[in-house]
Amino acid sequence: MADPRLKEMLRRGEFILAPGVFDLMTTALANQAGHRAVYASGYWNIASLLGLPDAGIATYRDFVTRFALIAERSDAPVIADADTGFGGLLNLAHTVAGYEAAGLAAIQIEDQSFPKKCGHSGSTRVVPMEEMVKRIRVACDSRSDPDFLIIARTDARPSLGLDEALRRADAYAAAGADILFVEAPQDAEEMQRICSTGGHHMVNMAHGGRTPILPVPSLVELGYAAAIFPAAPALAAMAAAATAYDDLLRSGKTELPMFDFGEMSRLMGFGAVLEFEQRWEAE
Repeated sequence: MADPRLKEMLRRGEFILAPGVFDLMTTALANQAGHRAVYASGYWNIASLLGLPDAGIATYRDFVTRFALIAERSDAPVIADADTGFGGLLNLAHTVAGYEAAGLAAIQIEDQSFPKKCGHSGSTRVVPMEEMVKRIRVACDSRSDPDFLIIARTDARPSLGLDEALRRADAYAAAGADILFVEAPQDAEEMQRICSTGGHHMVNMAHGGRTPILPVPSLVELGYAAAIFPAAPALAAMAAAATAYDDLLRSGKTELPMFDFGEMSRLMGFGAVLEFEQRWEAE
């Protein structure tokens, strides 16, 4: 069954802040920090799992297996990327059912053509609007739990302009999408135009992307209902790891600040292991 908490947050008008998680360690850290929603992106999870680019290479099975583990370990509802649905409409219906069964809270589907590209790459191509409308209708019809949210993403802005992206968002809302995701707005003025069209809008705060990174209060003021920060934890982790590797190669040591190993062991559940061993050794 789907996690109902995300829909309830949306219903109450609570802003949904969803940082990216890209493996089980970052999921544990998000739990520890107390985040109330997280985002499992295709880019970062496939990079972490397979070391491959976000270019339509990974399969439905790669995605759903990874995301099911994250949903199992996450204390917060998980928003999950599903690219274009991994094939035709029948594949999409199977994807929706699989994501819902995995315990995810929301599925994100986009209007790109296959093979998809990173939405901030500048080389995205989109299918005709009518084709994406059918994708949304199939997705809504394929869910069995009304708490499972359908997020419709349009990548029309870079190639076709903002007016076309907004026209598509309106059509996707009419087709039944719960949250609208106009990818890659160029500035705050465009972001405000997006939110003025009505509906629940989500924005991608992708560090290194085309959209300016704004603090949450500014996003709320613009009218967004949700924001994902998919890249921030991954890029921070990669920066620290790259420095550690370089330091070790150059000087044989590193002076980087370290996450406490005892805290890491606790986070991974070694306390429960010790408790179990002590209990049964005493029998």
